[in-house]
Amino acid sequence: MTEVTKDAFFDGQLQVTQSLAGYRFSIDAVLLAAVIRPKPGESVLDMGTGCGIIPLILATRYPGVQITGVEVQAELARLAQLNVAENRCDDQIKIRHVDMKLLPDPETPGPYDWIVTNPPYRRPQTGRLNPNEQRALARFELKVDLAQWMRTAARLLKAGGRLATIFSAARTVDLLCHMRQAAIEPKWIQAVQSYCGDPAKLVLVKGVQGGRPGLDVASPLVVYERDGRYTESVQEMMRP
Repeated sequence: MTEVTKDAFFDGQLQVTQSLAGYRFSIDAVLLAAVIRPKPGESVLDMGTGCGIIPLILATRYPGVQITGVEVQAELARLAQLNVAENRCDDQIKIRHVDMKLLPDPETPGPYDWIVTNPPYRRPQTGRLNPNEQRALARFELKVDLAQWMRTAARLLKAGGRLATIFSAARTVDLLCHMRQAAIEPKWIQAVQSYCGDPAKLVLVKGVQGGRPGLDVASPLVVYERDGRYTESVQEMMRP
């Protein structure tokens, strides 16, 4: 087992164990979790769950929702299972160590009302590959490319089901094209700026399986004040 840290989150309601040197969740996961609003009784699949942070946030906010997290990296899947157990969410969250390209399968049959995913932002050979395998796989399309990611989501969504994702703003066209090709119609987009007036680095996008064309463009989300503090909008996302 790699060396880990244990971090308090959500005003101390969640205790999250993470690898010290490997992949650690970022503000991206918090922003993404905030745009998902499942109704009681609905099902959610988190594709590429990492340490399980998004399922934990959703379980805290929406106790009537069933959530499955899938993760291809064995050590991350183990940490996610540990986090689910330590936060007493076993009755609401199921974690599976599985390659998403093999889904659906008997243990993760779907279809799901919601799919949430934070796919790797970068194509292979478009930057320096991190020597840490966990971080490299989280940042680069080494195992699954964006088109495969969207096709998998389409297989697992209900008709009319919703996808929520966060992605590199520079690759927005790629994302929207692959969503539409997989019959997930982009319906809502929001640019994410580090500071007010800066170019967007990320986009939050939601789509509907089999939806009609028509895209709502939200006002940009600003992450930081000029003094480095999180904006009030982002601080609110970090509260239960």
